[in-house]
Amino acid sequence: MLSYYSSISRNTLFICICSALALFVCSFIIANRQLKKSIWFGLAAYVFMMSLGALTLQLHHEKNHKNHYTKLVASENNQPKTIIFKIREQLKPSLYYNKYIAELISIDNKSVTGTTLLNITKDSINKVLTIDDVLLTYAEFKPLPLPLNPNQFNYKAYLEKQDIHHQLVIEPASLLTINSEPHTIIGYASILRNTINKQLITYNFKADELAIINALLLGQRQDMSKDLYEHYVDAGAIHILAVSGLHVGIILLLLNQTLRPIERYKRGKFIKVVIILMLLWSFAVIAGLSASVTRAVTMFSIVAIAMHWKRTTNIYNTLAISVLMLLICKPMFVFDVGFQMSYLAVLAIVSIQPLLAKLWQPRWKVINYFWQILTVTLAAQCGVVPISLYYFHQFPGLFFISNLAIIPFLGILLGLGILVIVLALLNSLPELLATLFGTMIAWMNWIVNWVAKQDVFLLKNISFELPQVLVSYLLLITTVLAIRKRTAKRMSWVLISLIMAQATGLILNHKNANQAFTIFHKSRSSILGHKVDSELTIYHNVDTSTISNSQIITNYSVGNHISKLNQEVLHSVFIFQNKTILVIDSLGVYNIKSFKPDYVLLRNSPRINLERMIDSIQPKFIIADGSNYKSYIKRWELTCVKRQLPFHQTGKKGAFIIK
Repeated sequence: MLSYYSSISRNTLFICICSALALFVCSFIIANRQLKKSIWFGLAAYVFMMSLGALTLQLHHEKNHKNHYTKLVASENNQPKTIIFKIREQLKPSLYYNKYIAELISIDNKSVTGTTLLNITKDSINKVLTIDDVLLTYAEFKPLPLPLNPNQFNYKAYLEKQDIHHQLVIEPASLLTINSEPHTIIGYASILRNTINKQLITYNFKADELAIINALLLGQRQDMSKDLYEHYVDAGAIHILAVSGLHVGIILLLLNQTLRPIERYKRGKFIKVVIILMLLWSFAVIAGLSASVTRAVTMFSIVAIAMHWKRTTNIYNTLAISVLMLLICKPMFVFDVGFQMSYLAVLAIVSIQPLLAKLWQPRWKVINYFWQILTVTLAAQCGVVPISLYYFHQFPGLFFISNLAIIPFLGILLGLGILVIVLALLNSLPELLATLFGTMIAWMNWIVNWVAKQDVFLLKNISFELPQVLVSYLLLITTVLAIRKRTAKRMSWVLISLIMAQATGLILNHKNANQAFTIFHKSRSSILGHKVDSELTIYHNVDTSTISNSQIITNYSVGNHISKLNQEVLHSVFIFQNKTILVIDSLGVYNIKSFKPDYVLLRNSPRINLERMIDSIQPKFIIADGSNYKSYIKRWELTCVKRQLPFHQTGKKGAFIIK
């Protein structure tokens, strides 16, 4: 993170890491010769590890490579180029495009490295490309889209953290296939997934059932419908579909029991652990090597080795080893939301669940089993709630119901699902078994759907910022430590954390006590907003229900702690902070003499002579929103350039904000 958010050169980092290594070795030798320990060895270790982390990111950052494609692609005046690329990953398609991550091979016959976002226009044939397909096209690299409205998800920043800096938007007809044979492990894994799906389709699984099988067992969620995905999110059960520690732990237990007979043979235990490791990593490859599954398989590989050596595993050490190994191989995982949430959930489970379990110890085994599941679920939620509120701004109040209803049977679902897939590949799957498995998936979907529909218990649009996340985790850590060992010092830290939480709330409230006038960007519509502290008044020309459900307004309200929302029709004149905004609509009326506007908003493509309007009312700024024709906007922009008058197009520069 230090390396990512600062501009440290690679040469400087090499000097730092060499100095840190020398300091580390010297402090280690000195510490070994002293009976009384000091803090210097620990500090040297921290400095060395931070230097190693910074250097690791620099070495893995693709843009630093000599042959990276960005060195051939100018940010401005970009021209079409002959591009050869390989499909590396298939993404969830949008309404108009099939989306992929493409690995670049050459540009204009020059070998390059790097990846780009590939958008292929959907057509009537709608052919889907597969992993490892090598294709040629003649196209132009386009910049990634920036968010056009305040507090909107920044897709560009998200992709740049994955070393993706441009996109290609092309027609299927402009693609020429060079090679479609798989030659990587990921490619063969994709073929296996496609083969499994083709076999399962013949057994009349419904679309939603097939989508859940792909998510639950193959780690692929691209085929899930929007409604089905949102049901699992709203029910607090989406982690069940994200192949992670829960799934890999169950699979490890199943493999451990299934392969137990091998232990009877000479070196059977060693052979057994090798087979388990091979099968676990094969499963990780088939599931797409996502951050969560890679983390889980790494961690449980260490557990499997420890089980073979009959060594007691310390879960904190196991987690630390898996984090170290993953971040050395993939340092950008540290920014992955799934990576963050999975580790926080596991840390919370191992530290908080034992404390919750001690609150009640049922006599009956069945009741105790469900109590243990409930405490694990509660502990995991404690760990992920702050970061979940920060990223997703909602909290499913009935998460424990869906978890209690599904998790006890998840082992059966996974075991039966693996059996169904194996038998389907062998063309030996009984119809009765397929029907039983499909019915179980349908029941799970029904439970999730029922829980998701209890809107009263689903808390949405919760404003939560990064300082609140940090203070929440500080409060959680100090509270857990104080419960484990009740001392005055630890209780004082809890109280300090509470004071910091209150102070953070007061600071954010003070920061939010301001005014702003915003001209939002929305295609074919005009939306204006006037914010006064925590109250927002929306002026628009669309129906009320559209505004109430508009993601633009929702994002703005959440990001700015809006508690009251008003709606009004558009006015012709707005006054904000002694500045006047004149709105000229399709009628083209602007003949005013009582004032000279500071800003002029052009909406609904008014047919006016812009130069005459500028001479008449002499505005200081011209704004064109998303309700205008593009040809009109282009003409207005040329006029403003000619007259040296500032011009703002919301479709290109984003929302216009006056603070």
